[in-house]
Amino acid sequence: MSEDKRPKVIVIAGPTASGKTDLAVDLARALSAEIVNADAMQVYRGMDIGTAKPTHREQRGISHHLLDVVNPDEDFNAAIYRRMALPIVNEICSKGKTCLVVGGTGLYIRGLIGGLMESPPSDPELRERLRMECEIHGTAKLHEKLESLDPERAERIHPNDGVRIIRAIEINYLSDLRSSDLMKRHGFRERSLNALKLCLHVDREDLYHRINERSVKMADKGLIEETRDLLKKGYSPDLKSMKAIGYRHMIRYLQGEWSLEETITKLKRDTRRYAKRQSTWFRAEPGIIWVDPKDLDMVIKKIHLFLSQGT
Repeated sequence: MSEDKRPKVIVIAGPTASGKTDLAVDLARALSAEIVNADAMQVYRGMDIGTAKPTHREQRGISHHLLDVVNPDEDFNAAIYRRMALPIVNEICSKGKTCLVVGGTGLYIRGLIGGLMESPPSDPELRERLRMECEIHGTAKLHEKLESLDPERAERIHPNDGVRIIRAIEINYLSDLRSSDLMKRHGFRERSLNALKLCLHVDREDLYHRINERSVKMADKGLIEETRDLLKKGYSPDLKSMKAIGYRHMIRYLQGEWSLEETITKLKRDTRRYAKRQSTWFRAEPGIIWVDPKDLDMVIKKIHLFLSQGT
């Protein structure tokens, strides 16, 4: 498909607490646009406060897609996301409306725009063996193993992210190439969409201040109760969704392992670390344009220029 024929989308990316939701809502109202979520946690029902999901007030009058599409115990990944998101994006564009893809999950955005690499199918026995190793020795120890096998991939995966650590090691064992090599070979070049990729730049000190403030507000606004409710509904602390930042912290508090002060301190720290990893990802992403989230007029001009090209 020639470039000028591909559907055009506007990506609003950036680290957590950088102001993506506020900017996206302002843009959607100014451009009469629809928003497609690209946050891996906001797809889960019942997980609102800890994921900083747009509130009903923020969503009012704006079509939002791919929020609340699965339960916390259901599988969801980049491949499922692309399969669900691509038809939605195409439909929005076919109506002549502006499509905003908004979120901080870099792999989801990359996969939507450039396709996903083919990798070996899971081996149940190997996966169970790695899962047991993770359970006995901890994710940090398994992360060390990944570092010895594929240091480049290990650098992009948090030591607490057991699911991705196991998958990366699994790929290494089941193929002739490392996970990072497979990514390079694929190159995410299946360009089914023409994207203007905007990433929000916020001064690090300001960003960390926002993160610290938001961590406290989440606890004050009901993250503890939200986590308790999820546990009461039977969602296991071992679920991938329940191991996300915020929820895994509140679980430790509810189980009496940490005081509330200690919980919030660690929530702030881990969120700052996550934001740093997000920023590193987007800095390495080709074609990213960094913008000031406060400069709405400048962002709108860039979008108008992009949408007018080739017309």
